[in-house]
Amino acid sequence: MSDLNRTIHFETLGCRLNQVESEGAARFFSDAAFSVTMEPFTAKSFDESVILCVVNTCTVTAKAEQKARRIIRMLLKYCPNSAVAVTGCYAQLNQKEIMAIDERVCVLGGQHKGSLADLPPLLKNLLEEKPGLSGSEISREIQKIFDKENNSSERNVITSPFRLATETFINHSRSSLKIQDGCNCVCTYCRIRLARGKSVSLAASEVIERVKKLEEAGQSEVVITTVNIGQYVSEYEGKVVRFAEVLELVLANTQKIGIRISSLYPEIVNEKLARVLENPRVRPYFHISVQSGSDAVLAKMKRPYKIEAVYRATQLLRKAKKSPFLACDIIAGFPGESDEDFDLTLKMLKDCGFTFVHAFPFSPRPGTEAFKMRPMVPNYITDKRIAALEEFNKKSKTEYINSFVGQTLPAVCETVHRAKVFKDRLVVHAVTENFLHCQLNFSIKDSNLPVAGSEIRVKILRPLNDGEKTGESDTLAEVVS
Repeated sequence: MSDLNRTIHFETLGCRLNQVESEGAARFFSDAAFSVTMEPFTAKSFDESVILCVVNTCTVTAKAEQKARRIIRMLLKYCPNSAVAVTGCYAQLNQKEIMAIDERVCVLGGQHKGSLADLPPLLKNLLEEKPGLSGSEISREIQKIFDKENNSSERNVITSPFRLATETFINHSRSSLKIQDGCNCVCTYCRIRLARGKSVSLAASEVIERVKKLEEAGQSEVVITTVNIGQYVSEYEGKVVRFAEVLELVLANTQKIGIRISSLYPEIVNEKLARVLENPRVRPYFHISVQSGSDAVLAKMKRPYKIEAVYRATQLLRKAKKSPFLACDIIAGFPGESDEDFDLTLKMLKDCGFTFVHAFPFSPRPGTEAFKMRPMVPNYITDKRIAALEEFNKKSKTEYINSFVGQTLPAVCETVHRAKVFKDRLVVHAVTENFLHCQLNFSIKDSNLPVAGSEIRVKILRPLNDGEKTGESDTLAEVVS
């Protein structure tokens, strides 16, 4: 096969879980001697060498699906020789809609995403046997491969969701490991459970081995990712283990790698888990899936807890860690949400001391119970509630950063680039153990820049002003030797 036309481009939408899976798939292509790119594509990135674009989609909101369609069309335009393989949750639920976009598009449902691990050698053989194939011809051949893989009776449906794992990461300086997929809950607004299916868990022994391999590969931190961490269950040495136990086993069988937990459900935060979280290698950052501060709204959502569980969870997390970064998800404008319900949400955020809120306007998703719920909250009211949550974020995050001014914290270096607002500067981005995204400014002639993925220590200086920010950083800091 020629050195030309062997580039694979990845576009990833949605959650950290999708990012983990894309990194794993990219590793298989890289191992098969393909060139892999993962930086978000733009119109300026016109590239005739791209033979395949892989789009890993999300279906959380209608906007997420709209964005996926826009990116697919952009890739079709600016990668003229490429097939476009679409996978992920949106692909699982809307295959026909996606395939109708163009004949160069093929679709692999998200529940069969593990089949991407088998594609690189098959694609390589295809391109060697049939050189000069057009993008549409490649798409048809790949679709045949996907369909054959999906219909195989030999596929192990339990382990396949965890095939896309890697010890080396192309586009992320902090490693991640998926240990659970799917969900058995029946939340009335959620389409993810329909797309990913019932809950499955990676065997505890395999979790331990994969974290050990990440540590041996030099990774300083691993982010444990799941769809619903409360539904993790496995066996180890004849005993049933859930998340608290598997985390305890990982810590006992590794030496120094840091553990960051991507998301917690409030009902699983108990005294036992809190004791495990006290381990200094567990990062003092916790994201809790909350959605509302009103029991009435939580009941309509069919969430498996009441608001008292959130209060208790945050108390236990503060007991386990000093001044942890606490984040949560909130859906504003759920059908029937009153002003009083939203006021309870704001009260909960303040009472529990949340640092940051991922605020989402309610998006009615086809196939869910909430799709037909009434009364709908008018858009202008939802917009006001989102604005109130964003105002809470601005104040709370600033206060949290100020509480660490002058302190020195361990951090992981993420990226290095020249900042537009500082033409004479090089900017390094780093993330502290408690999830402060730091901007570190260096002279353009400085030769002692930290390497992406390396562990450093930073001194927190102050919150960044809007005009100073580059990327996601919101904290100005400096490296401490």
